[in-house]
Amino acid sequence: MQTRQLGHGQVAEIGFGCMNLSHAYGAPPPPAEGSKVLLRALELGVTHFDTAALYGFGGNEELVGATLASHRQKIHLASKCGMTGVDKKRVIDGKAQTIKQTCQESLKRLRTDFIDLYYLHRWDKSVPIEESVGALADLVRAGSIRAIGLSEVSAATLRKAHAVHPIAAVQSEYSLWTRNPEIAVLKTCDELGVTFVPFSPVGRGFLAGGVQPTTFIRHDIRRTMPRFCEPQYSGNLRLFERFQRMATDAHCTPAQLALAWLLTKHPGVVPIPGTTSIAHLEENMRASDLKIDAATMAAAEDCFDRRVLRGERYPSATQLEIDTENFAD
Repeated sequence: MQTRQLGHGQVAEIGFGCMNLSHAYGAPPPPAEGSKVLLRALELGVTHFDTAALYGFGGNEELVGATLASHRQKIHLASKCGMTGVDKKRVIDGKAQTIKQTCQESLKRLRTDFIDLYYLHRWDKSVPIEESVGALADLVRAGSIRAIGLSEVSAATLRKAHAVHPIAAVQSEYSLWTRNPEIAVLKTCDELGVTFVPFSPVGRGFLAGGVQPTTFIRHDIRRTMPRFCEPQYSGNLRLFERFQRMATDAHCTPAQLALAWLLTKHPGVVPIPGTTSIAHLEENMRASDLKIDAATMAAAEDCFDRRVLRGERYPSATQLEIDTENFAD
């Protein structure tokens, strides 16, 4: 794979989001199966692996640590703090003491002496961003982490944070059907020399096809996401059918076209698709080899114009927790 800048070095241009192996989309696979996916990603040339203290309430970091610790020198490891599980409930806490304690717990689970890129998973709006970033800066000076990232923040918050300590990366949802970063934060990342890391680059599975909301089990977070609820979902599915025809004409899969669009759209992004399937993993990684003509890219972008896309990406309660810009209309 081609490489791109992230943190203090170069990583393969497509990373791997580890969340699905322990968290969010229903029952995760057994740890042994999760390990196979991680190791296959490594074989395919993935160097950037993204986890978080929240995922599986520590279980995902334990899986990543147990599987990849012996390959530590080959990989670029990212994790997150500021949103963790407390008594099996998700809690946002950006206080300095909590951030530092979370980091020490993560280092132990990941079986490493340092984390290459450590994100503030959510900005705790009860704590000034400068205070939370100050704690992360202390961790850089202590050698526990090498670079600081932020997740789901606005351009204004990024600027405030960057004034305290250089920010290496911003992570937010970005794909053909989620274009919010184009409002302001993507441009600010370019200006400040910050890498942008799109999570859910294939639309939480929607842009890969085959997603059936009626089959979502109890703990699948998509059950409450407006885009996956009726009547919005049926309208969005019609958009996907058009997109699927474009992928067929381009001799690739819809997921590959979605990833190729991101890689072509901006040279400074490092998407992190996740999956529990080795077959899907291999499919995603082949997107790095695609050469799609500009007309197809433009048509794909037009297919998911936000004026025809139905539903917000988060339910209203979750929307209040994030700082990412939203379109006024």
